[in-house]
Amino acid sequence: MAFTGTAWLGKAFFNRKGDPSKYLKAVPDHSTWAEEKEDILERANWLVTKVVTSPELLMKESPKIIGDEFAGEWAIYSCSMLTHALANISCIYPDKKDSCPGLIAKMIDIVNTPTIRMYDTIQWKEDAMESLNGPKHHMTYLSILSWMITNYKFAGGDNRYDSLLHTLTDTLVRRMHESKYDLNLLSFPRKPIWLTDMLVTIVALKNYTRLFNGKHSDTLDAWLKNAKTIWIDPKTHLLAGLLPGASYRQKGIRMKGSCTALNCSYLSIADEDFAREQHKYMKQFFTKETDLMGTTIYGIKEYRNRSPKFSLAAGDAGLVIQGISAGGTAFALGSATYFGDWKMRYELLRTAEIGGCTITDGRMRHYKLGEFSLVGEATALAMRTNINRY
Repeated sequence: MAFTGTAWLGKAFFNRKGDPSKYLKAVPDHSTWAEEKEDILERANWLVTKVVTSPELLMKESPKIIGDEFAGEWAIYSCSMLTHALANISCIYPDKKDSCPGLIAKMIDIVNTPTIRMYDTIQWKEDAMESLNGPKHHMTYLSILSWMITNYKFAGGDNRYDSLLHTLTDTLVRRMHESKYDLNLLSFPRKPIWLTDMLVTIVALKNYTRLFNGKHSDTLDAWLKNAKTIWIDPKTHLLAGLLPGASYRQKGIRMKGSCTALNCSYLSIADEDFAREQHKYMKQFFTKETDLMGTTIYGIKEYRNRSPKFSLAAGDAGLVIQGISAGGTAFALGSATYFGDWKMRYELLRTAEIGGCTITDGRMRHYKLGEFSLVGEATALAMRTNINRY
């Protein structure tokens, strides 16, 4: 899932005058949820107008340059991240609890359509929902839909999706045990193992165990045990983002800042103690403060040992400026918020404001960058509100 667009970020930064912190509602080090309420809810309102629509119109929100296949992938991630944000908002602001389940239900229904999952159908050459008894993994689609339904339940939703949730979870668990990759599933056929993608399965599974008296907790515990031993980079003690294939143990581990940051945020939901440790190592090895045209920016490095001045990295990182990853910086908001790392959270939000450039009309607001990357806007809100609501 890509986060950024080159032109928007460049214009947003180079047109900004003065100290960007004055554009940010949050106060240094820590702000209360009451102080952030207007900002958060107006961003949620804007996202709802863009995401809660028909599948066809949602697909059109993606830039034409990425093509129809990736438009479906951006659409499903936009829905899942906004779903997570709304479930968080329903807990942070109880006066919004009544409205959130209905919006989440609409997004579940959008995602559960052949139009949106066409990206997955093209890759696997079969429809994920019509082949649940088969062996092909369909990991990203099934996991995201499952995670969305668990968020619906935690936001106060009814049992209308329970049967589907049981089916999805049982299917994923069966395929995990059938997999030759130590309980990992493939995002797409003939591709490497993306542990960052797999963590959506784990988050959905963790939520499922919370909802249904620990069912499938043995599978969850077995995967997390592997994550803490087999897939840890010995130099940084961080969980890998990418494993190249079947014979991946240790020697094939690859580390990038964007994957590390998203790993930490997902793990905060799945295993709090493990996530706290990972957050500490992420700060040690992947944070950076640098000067950019007289403005100090702080964020997540995409690469440990090099800092390209400007590059459009593949995948989740998006645009990299002075070594700092746009995607990684947004993802890191999740664990910073969860663990109350307020100083870090403020600095990340400040960098997001420098790059994103907030636009408001008094009722809704969004980053200018969100007009190019809706999924980036949804991700930033999901991570910014990633509280412990369990």
